[in-house]
Amino acid sequence: MKKVRWGILSTASIAQQALIPAFERANNAVVTGIASSSGKAEEVAAQFNIAKTYSSYEAMLQDPEIDAVYIPLPNHLHKKWTLEAAKHGKHILCEKPASLTAEETKEMVEFCTESNVKFMEAFMYQFHPQHERVREIIKSGEIGEVKFMRASFSFFLAQPEGNVRMDSEKGGGSLYDVGCYGIHSIRSILGTEPVEVHVHANVDSDYQVDISAFGHMKMENGVHAHFDCSFDMVFREEYEVIGTQGQIKIPRAFRPDNYGGEGLVIVQKEGVTREEKIVADIYREEVEHISQVILEDGEPAYTGENAIQNMRVVEACYQSIKTGSIIKLV
Repeated sequence: MKKVRWGILSTASIAQQALIPAFERANNAVVTGIASSSGKAEEVAAQFNIAKTYSSYEAMLQDPEIDAVYIPLPNHLHKKWTLEAAKHGKHILCEKPASLTAEETKEMVEFCTESNVKFMEAFMYQFHPQHERVREIIKSGEIGEVKFMRASFSFFLAQPEGNVRMDSEKGGGSLYDVGCYGIHSIRSILGTEPVEVHVHANVDSDYQVDISAFGHMKMENGVHAHFDCSFDMVFREEYEVIGTQGQIKIPRAFRPDNYGGEGLVIVQKEGVTREEKIVADIYREEVEHISQVILEDGEPAYTGENAIQNMRVVEACYQSIKTGSIIKLV
């Protein structure tokens, strides 16, 4: 089978812990090279048996033996290196959030289209089939008419000092880091867009980033939704959909890989609880999906337009935090 030759743009921990191993498990992808501006490329390459190393990102992008790049850089660098990669004809898998604003993401998506390269924002969780199962249950009418959804993603950041998540100039903050998942899941599961958002946040006085955010969204179809995200709470990664006759709980929504890939769908109706366990390798699924899109000259299931829309909502949430008011998106 033909394989897409990938380059990794930096030695970021997520690349080492999740993505490079996923590329190794994938049938249609191979990591050919890794670039680092910090001089760590050789060390990581040796660890993962990666053939090529580069002392600069530019050198990797100029290599004709690299077909596509994975970008796990700090948020504020996503736009710059997506545009640079597209200029050199490289396809792109870019970590979430795609950028810092909807306008930046739009510019990235449009430039990639003009450059005839594929672009996908890396929301890996969505490739787990438990979410399609939730949509099937909702469509079946088992829980009645959906009235409300809530999503939570939090963890306790014990060592904030020196952590890029706490750097206001580099796109730090809980909303950019984990809140974007809750927003994405609400939009994706309900299949509709928010028409207004109202968000409150706890902003760290030293770092000037939101360490927690609590949001309400009114959706286009009349459903209401809440999300919360935090660096200041115990680890949670869940969502819940509540209908007129029952409810669905997904307690392993965003990191089922922590449970060997086992997702869990819990349906509660009329005092009866049903559990469905579904196993999948989300990072491998993500890598194989975008690689197959590249090989077949297709389009990602998760489109650039969808990424732009998610950033529109994230941006509106930050506007609400700043102004203290309800922000309308229509």
